Amino acid sequence: MPTGFQQISREEDEDVKQEARPGVTSTLVLSVFTAVLGSLQCGYNIGVINAPQKIIEQHYNATWLARHNSSIDLSTLTTLWSLSVAIFSIGGMAASFLVGVVSEWLGRKRAIIVSNALAFLGGALMGLAKLGCSYEMIILGRFLIGAYSGLVSGLVPMYVGEISPTHLRGALGTLHQLALVIGILVAQVLGLEALLGTGQLWPLLLGLTVAPSALQLLLFPFCPESPRYLYIVRNREAKARESLRRLTGQPEVGEALAEMKEEKRRMDMERKVSLAQLLRCRVYRQPLLVAVVLQLSQQLSGINAIFYYSTSIFESAGLEQPVFATIGAGAVNAAFTVVSLFLVERAGRRTLHLVGLGGMMGCAVTMTVALLYLERVPAMSYVSMVAIFGFVAFFEVGPGPIPWFIVAELFSQGPRPAAIAVAGACNWTCNFIVGMAFQSLADVCGPYVFLIFAALLLAFFLFTYFKVPETRGRTFDQIAAGFRRTPSLLDHEVKPSTELEYLGQDNP
Repeated sequence: MPTGFQQISREEDEDVKQEARPGVTSTLVLSVFTAVLGSLQCGYNIGVINAPQKIIEQHYNATWLARHNSSIDLSTLTTLWSLSVAIFSIGGMAASFLVGVVSEWLGRKRAIIVSNALAFLGGALMGLAKLGCSYEMIILGRFLIGAYSGLVSGLVPMYVGEISPTHLRGALGTLHQLALVIGILVAQVLGLEALLGTGQLWPLLLGLTVAPSALQLLLFPFCPESPRYLYIVRNREAKARESLRRLTGQPEVGEALAEMKEEKRRMDMERKVSLAQLLRCRVYRQPLLVAVVLQLSQQLSGINAIFYYSTSIFESAGLEQPVFATIGAGAVNAAFTVVSLFLVERAGRRTLHLVGLGGMMGCAVTMTVALLYLERVPAMSYVSMVAIFGFVAFFEVGPGPIPWFIVAELFSQGPRPAAIAVAGACNWTCNFIVGMAFQSLADVCGPYVFLIFAALLLAFFLFTYFKVPETRGRTFDQIAAGFRRTPSLLDHEVKPSTELEYLGQDNP
């Protein structure tokens, strides 16, 4: 058995009374669809800025010329463009720390609704930047859109995870990643010169980001709030019962409510789990370590190097029309997210993550070999393309979708918002680092740059094998109970019998 986590025994599983599994209701479908529109918008803004780069740089130059009566120098243009791209991640990093606060203050659904104000403001600034002869409007708009994306990347998985039945939680949680990659693909396609990637239409391309927000605002009034939030956080049992009935389509929801009552009983006996307490308390360290490392495995796998620089990579591989190969990679990205959706409740989270990491590692090594022998063997250009497609496919099997929703599974209601905030901040920070550092790293290392990612993938594979639990089919309380029985806790001098007693000790 992997160290650091005691799996719930088979005997316990046999003793747990299995509740009749609720079906997929129209309210559940509507709620999940409405929520992941935020994920779609996040993906759209990840991909939208790359295709029209040259055209937007011309706008920067024209704006500079109108203000200073001289053309912008190359170093200043590069700095402004790098800031335009990177500030999206900076906004995401800053906002991700607020996920726990706003989700507790406003509720899961209302927090997503309110965050759309950032999307509307950011989209308006970018869409009107050409009319306003301003590159500052694009940069500020990108920051606001990044802040919106930082919020929804935590709020959407939290909301979807809390409204989903246990047996569907993984599959529905994967929809966050599916919507995100569809958003990237839509942005890549619309950014083609034949569509909106032109000197006249690029403001519309950037401003279209408000469309998902508008649809979300129209649909959310018909969706219920998270029943776990209503009962455990706000103590509104009647509202929670009503929400459960709408989501499950069942008139009797006693067993689901009983599970939440037990979780609330535990929460009522412990102090409020703040961000500082989450980081300080030993009982949360192991699940927090798992959550953070899974986020690192997603971002440091090298996938963003493919997303951000795929066109230049395909050019290096000798392909004549690299932009279409980039779109092909986006299509593979979306297709294999669908594959993961159907596999995650059958194969399990841990297994798929291991398969994804192992496959990506093999593809990274293959890419390195193909690029090294490209000049001597022209056919290696196709090998490198297949390796890139395989890299993207294996990413979406596990490391893409799983880290987003497994964080919500590893923690009970009390520490969940703070844990998602920490994990999201780590994710956005690594996103920023890879986006800024990859090109310089590639210039220094050449084709060997992907061996660095292969080594990281190996480390993440080993960590997942030895430390990450399987959460498929477990209730939130069962998963938390598994961590409470870890050897690292029980071997401590003070051996509290429950998490509640442990938290009451205020141990560092």
